Amino acid sequence: MSGVNQIETYKLQKATRLVYGGSEYFDLVQDMINRAEKTLHLHVYIYEDDETGTQVAECLMNAARRGVQVYLLVDGYASKELSGRFIENLREAGVHFQQFEPLFRSKQFYFGRRLHHKILVADSSEALVGGINIANKYNSINGTIPWLDMAMYVQGEAAYELERICCETWNSTTGVGKKIKACDAPAGNGQHTIAVRIRRNDWVKGKREIWKSYANLIANTKEELVIMCSYFLPGLTFRKLMTKAVKRGVQITVIVAGKSDVPIAKNAERYLYRWLLRNKIKIYEYQKSILHAKVAISDRRLMTIGSYNMNNISAYASIELNLDIHNKPFAEGVYEKVSQLIAEDCEQVTEEHYQTYYGARKRLWQYISYQVIRAILYLSTFYFKREKLS
Repeated sequence: MSGVNQIETYKLQKATRLVYGGSEYFDLVQDMINRAEKTLHLHVYIYEDDETGTQVAECLMNAARRGVQVYLLVDGYASKELSGRFIENLREAGVHFQQFEPLFRSKQFYFGRRLHHKILVADSSEALVGGINIANKYNSINGTIPWLDMAMYVQGEAAYELERICCETWNSTTGVGKKIKACDAPAGNGQHTIAVRIRRNDWVKGKREIWKSYANLIANTKEELVIMCSYFLPGLTFRKLMTKAVKRGVQITVIVAGKSDVPIAKNAERYLYRWLLRNKIKIYEYQKSILHAKVAISDRRLMTIGSYNMNNISAYASIELNLDIHNKPFAEGVYEKVSQLIAEDCEQVTEEHYQTYYGARKRLWQYISYQVIRAILYLSTFYFKREKLS
């Protein structure tokens, strides 16, 4: 497995930085849209026509009016509540709008396959990649605490490659019709110092790059692995790798949600707490708001961040995109920020805590939830597996 993490697969980028959800993220989104001159690609799982969605839409429409080619692609299921009038306004302003694989299709119906990646690319030169959707709950509206989420801002060759990926995804969605292509890569200038690579997961299309990144992070960590995940339900392979890592002396810390927008998934996740505790894996629940970030840091030198959750929906039923960063100072900086979150906003789940707060009835409900989620995961991927094998 070690070959997948070789430094040769990374490319140096001009600039990168970690961006938190809330006003920090959405201010940057609007700034990127407002300064775009040629092209904009925004791909997102959930787009809601609330205050946040309206603000972003206004920026997109203004960009289209000044001649920027604007492409907005949303998931057809998760963003199905967008009103017809909202979409019509976008199109009238010149925004190219599409839904990815709407829930009902005449010839190709894939139950569960979703566009889960979140990407914004401006002029092939700058990009944002993370887990943040376009909705009030991810933003700081009227002083509310947003869901905890993170993204990576990047300038350099990665932005051009991300635009190419956006064009490829857009063309696969629109079917017959005019195809779009990425702009020419901008001329390289400035110092390039941060090693980054783009990782994709789309099991139906044979892409398992993010899955491999996580597998390699776990397998190759020597001292410490930190995983922050909003829906933590690792499959058997990941659990085996984590068990082996602990046996060779690796300290693993998992940060999960204390509160969840999907209660049955949270109960299923808590069913795995006994396994985590048996294997001496530290568990922390984030308390301040709902945790939605997806980050892993290995030995404070390697990290991955994006839309991918450690569960089989991300592995088999969704289109995902992450950035891997190979840079010790950068990874250490993110590690320190995560450590601060643990110290200030998390509660540790110890064996004593688990025995005290989760009695037989709650454990039974956790077991039932886990089995239900497993069944849902199987049904979500059943059609893909048949299509893949046919």
